[in-house]
This record gives sequence, structure tokens and C-alpha cells, in this order.
Amino acid sequence: MASPTAQPGRPPAPIHGQRAMAESFGTDAERYDRARPPYPEALIAAVVGVPPEGPARDVLDVGSGTGIAARQLQAAGCTVLGVEPDARMAAFARERGLPVDVATFEAWEPAGRSFDAVVAAQSWHWVDPAVGTAKAASVLRPGGRLAVFGHVFEPPDDVAHAFAEAFRRAVPESPFAGGSGRRPVEAYQAGYAAVAETVRGTGLFEAPEHWRFVVERTYTRDAWLELLPTTGGLTRLDPDRLADVLDAVGAAIDAHGGSFTIPFTTLAVTARRARR
Repeated sequence: MASPTAQPGRPPAPIHGQRAMAESFGTDAERYDRARPPYPEALIAAVVGVPPEGPARDVLDVGSGTGIAARQLQAAGCTVLGVEPDARMAAFARERGLPVDVATFEAWEPAGRSFDAVVAAQSWHWVDPAVGTAKAASVLRPGGRLAVFGHVFEPPDDVAHAFAEAFRRAVPESPFAGGSGRRPVEAYQAGYAAVAETVRGTGLFEAPEHWRFVVERTYTRDAWLELLPTTGGLTRLDPDRLADVLDAVGAAIDAHGGSFTIPFTTLAVTARRARR
């Protein structure tokens, strides 16, 4: 699943109660899977683990969506179970080989199952943080890893401004309509720091770690406009209002030269289940 904001990848926010938005990403599951980027292989390798830590063979993917992260974990040798509240996303993932239980994580029944790792890729903000952190600990084997991670997208200022203005016109009633359309990576880091404090506060985990992976990624006009409708601020827009937003952003990218290259950052908070 994705961040709920109008731009992709904003940091986690306490909005887990907004279930209509949380379960809107399956509107076009195929586009979501096609447009959303994968996660760094170095992150996947770190989650899976190597000796002397030992490999994470059984992984629970919370808010598994179409299975983007899960397929990478499967390719790394893991057995993965998804938990996903949107039945459309779950069906898409199942068709591609991922077992999925349809439920919110809070309501999901472990039925005695336990795991070497619990991951949440672009989805932890949809989980009640106190309930979810304790539940993750309860299904992790001693020494198992919780890993919460997601991408940070920082489009150029002119593209972000065009998006913000168009979104305000299209959806003035939205709680996200007052945003600038662009936030620095430091704002995202603050969100992940809050996740780490919740994990630390349970007393059920070892000290949380912060991971950061950065590459450059180039987006053409078409690729960015393919991505935007998969984000939470746009998943429920009617076709006319969505077209207005995409036209404005497309014009800004055209004026920018038809494409842009951005720092593509993936942030993670991770901690191991205490062994006691």
C-alpha cells in the first residue's frame, strides 16, 4: 500500500482510522503494481539477513498490496504471507503467487503462526501504531526482525507547485489540499523517528536502527503521471478531476524539459524482537 498523501511517499502519519482512503488503492491494482518502484536490493538483503544472524525464512508482509516487496522477498528465498485489507489488491497478489489473508493487521488472526520477520512497505501509517507494534512482537520469533520502510519522492519545486495548485483546485475540501506538494527528506525522517520511538517504548524490541538507501531515478512525463494516480490523495478522484490534476502536472513537466531526475531515497526503521 501507499502513503495517503497527495504526493507519493510522504512519511507515516496518524491516519490509520481513515479506512475509506486506506482501502482505496485497489481501484487500479494493475497500474499500482506497474507504476510503483521496487525496493533496494540492499534493503531486501538486510531484512532477510545473512550469517551469523541467519536468514529470515518466514516473513509476514503487513499491508502487502499487490505484492511488490513480497515478490522481492520471495526471490531472496523467503516464504511470505501477506495481510492486506483491500480484497482487490489481495486478489492481484494471489494471482502472482503470494498467499494473502484479507484483513487489517489489527484484526488479523495469527492462528498460532510465527515469523522470522514482519515487514511493512509503504503501509505502516495505516496501522494503529501501538496495537500494530505489539502485535508484530507477538508473532515474531525471538530475535526476529520488524522492518518498516518506504520511499521518499522529491519532485522539482516547479512540478511540486503545479501539483499542489491543481490539487487545491480539484479537491479544496481535502485535508491534503493545503500542502506544498513537496517536503524535504528530513520531514520523512521525523515520521520514521516517531515509529522508532513507538517500537522502543514497547520494551519488546532491541534498540531500533535507522537505514537509508539513496539512488538517482529519472522520471519522464508519462512515468510520473502513471505514478500519481496510485497515491492516496488521488485514488478516489473522479476521472474529470483526476484529468485536471494530471494535465497541470504534465504541463509543468513539459516546461521542465519533459523529464526530471530526483534523489530516490528509501528510509527504514528496523528492530529485532527481544530474545528474552
